[in-house]
Amino acid sequence: MYKVGSTNEMAWIVSKEHLASAFGSGLVDVLATPVLVGFCEETARTMIDPHLPEGQKTVGTFVALSHTAATPVGMEVTLHATLEAAEGRKLTFVIECKDELESIGRCEHTRFIIDSERFESGIAAKVARYALK
Repeated sequence: MYKVGSTNEMAWIVSKEHLASAFGSGLVDVLATPVLVGFCEETARTMIDPHLPEGQKTVGTFVALSHTAATPVGMEVTLHATLEAAEGRKLTFVIECKDELESIGRCEHTRFIIDSERFESGIAAKVARYALK
């Protein structure tokens, strides 16, 4: 079960598809900031989702990331997420990001617990409204 203070750690080896030059967020061959955002979300999500009742998931709703150092291809990036607050369906995380040599960033991230069926129904209704345009 998750509770405030719960932690999760995940690691990735930076590969070519993670680079700013490949992702389109820059022209340099270092870890792209949008990819680091995705790593942050995945580290938080995998802490919580396995502990939710069937039919519930989490979705990300807020990210504030400070990406402070570049990481080249081949280096390992490790993220350490801590659940800082749980207020009803709202979950707030702090995620520390580092590579093998230094801190590369810090992220504040919010996720909400959703009912999967209700969420998918809302998406289907939006698709239907769009199709009528």
